[in-house]
Amino acid sequence: MDPIVVVGGGLAAARATETLRSEGYDGPLVVVAGESTVPYERPPLSKEYLRGEAERADLRPLDADWYADQHVDLRTGTSATALDVGARSVTTAPGGAQRYSRLVLATGSRVRRIDVPGAELDGVHYLRTVRDADRLASALAGDGPVVVVGDGWIGMEVAASARQLGREVTVVGRGPHPLASLGPEVARIFTAVHEDNGVRLLHGRTVVGVDGDAGRVSGVRLDDDTSLPAATVVVGIGVTPEVGLAAEAGIDLVADRDGGGIAVDGTLRTSAPDVWAVGDIAAIPSPRYDRMLRIEHWAVADETGKHAARSMTGSGEAYDVLPYFFSDQFDLGMEAKGLTEGEIVISGSAEDRECVVFWVDGGRVNGAMGINVWERMDEAEELIRHDGTVDRATLEAFAG
Repeated sequence: MDPIVVVGGGLAAARATETLRSEGYDGPLVVVAGESTVPYERPPLSKEYLRGEAERADLRPLDADWYADQHVDLRTGTSATALDVGARSVTTAPGGAQRYSRLVLATGSRVRRIDVPGAELDGVHYLRTVRDADRLASALAGDGPVVVVGDGWIGMEVAASARQLGREVTVVGRGPHPLASLGPEVARIFTAVHEDNGVRLLHGRTVVGVDGDAGRVSGVRLDDDTSLPAATVVVGIGVTPEVGLAAEAGIDLVADRDGGGIAVDGTLRTSAPDVWAVGDIAAIPSPRYDRMLRIEHWAVADETGKHAARSMTGSGEAYDVLPYFFSDQFDLGMEAKGLTEGEIVISGSAEDRECVVFWVDGGRVNGAMGINVWERMDEAEELIRHDGTVDRATLEAFAG
């Protein structure tokens, strides 16, 4: 009997593996993980793990003993290099050809790299893996100014962590405000908390070069001819879904202009027989939003891994989980559900950084975000799923 094979080393792979066993699948099960560690969660890498407040063991949803106890063949430090869906075989290095009965692709994303002179200098960092986080943590333990390139979620979280570690921090963003998808009104809340804590935020700027001395970074040059001194540079300009394996195997993809990723149905099956895709790479039909969504957040990895496993063991239920994400920056905590698209309605006090933000389109709620307001997202989800309009007064009174 050929095994079920799970390709990936993140949360989606761990959840798929765990759920296969909990749903009663007791056959052979192989996990192919490219990194040399047990599959782990990534959100702490920019926050508590980077600041030394969490250990590696805290990142793992399942420890090595679990895989051994459950008779899972966990192959760390092993890359999947080719996929033949006709032969039901995935090629690994090391290891060679591995046949499968069913396959889960949980290959995640890779960081986008900055293409400017000096980008290869020592002291320029990216953050995707636990090894990246270890190297960056070591750099942040030193002295000198830090420049963060990119003002999305990763950039802003790293900036907060670096500042909490006592470093001088400047964030360089290309747009008019950080966290572009939130809109200027909500972005001002995050801007204020960073500036109150001593982070310098530069908007509408582009990095054109990285300067160095004896092979190490010494500064960052911007498109307005200014130069920022830097002992450490962190680049956080987004990620790209790792769909190469699927693309080379002829599995249907979604065009980049439509969000990219691997096209799946409601059970997370791809166009190839007995192949599922989960996590960052999966473009999933959304019943609520009536379009394909590909979301790069922790909760999607958590939920799609479990959903695919249930599908593989006989469930025909369609995936219908709203996007959920969270962030912690200084004393500001945030959790959100749905999509940040539409007109903004705020309940509570944005000035006091204690509010719930709604995104509304044509009177219908698309998404909600609690900023230092907790345990209200289930109620917000009811509003998002409501099949009709919600009046503005109801939303403005939501936070109480």
